[in-house]
Amino acid sequence: MPPKPKITRQMILDAALEITRKEGFEAVNARSIAQKLRCSTRPIFTCYQGIPALKEEFLEFAFGYYERYVERYARNQKIAPGLLFPLSYLSFAKEETNLFRLLFVSDMALEMKGKDDFYTELGNIEKANAFSRQFGLRPEQGRAVFLDLFFYSHGMAVLTASGKLALNQHNCEELLQRLLNAELESMAGEEAVRDAAQSVSE
Repeated sequence: MPPKPKITRQMILDAALEITRKEGFEAVNARSIAQKLRCSTRPIFTCYQGIPALKEEFLEFAFGYYERYVERYARNQKIAPGLLFPLSYLSFAKEETNLFRLLFVSDMALEMKGKDDFYTELGNIEKANAFSRQFGLRPEQGRAVFLDLFFYSHGMAVLTASGKLALNQHNCEELLQRLLNAELESMAGEEAVRDAAQSVSE
């Protein structure tokens, strides 16, 4: 008789991902994972002390899945400048609703008591700086616009994930582009006023 395959953390995380995508993380437990892997629950508790320990590692694993989703989205879609992250975020909410709810609603790591707290999350400041360079904005301007795009797209994404909003990509892009254009025009106006004030003072 051939030896039984060893159950690894990777196998457990893959099983948890599959269950979460279909049913939500609420359906993830030792029994459902064991059923998916066709094993007893013992190997799960050999790798993890319990579901809370599994969940902690799974959140990071699932976020990696989201990042790969964004990379695929960038390769496969023709996207207007500056709208990759909001549009891929909305698409993820629509196509991977259960994962979106877990990562960006119920267990979102980001806690904001002030608007600048958004940039304490790993990777956000780098994305905003790249956004600033893309549009020739000063860093503080780019961060302000990037944050507004996040708030706007997050609201749309939550409505999408809850089944209250069902816009296609074209509609979403129109709304986001309108917001981005208005923000950029506002920034340009502020710069013009600032330059005029400097000219007068000189």
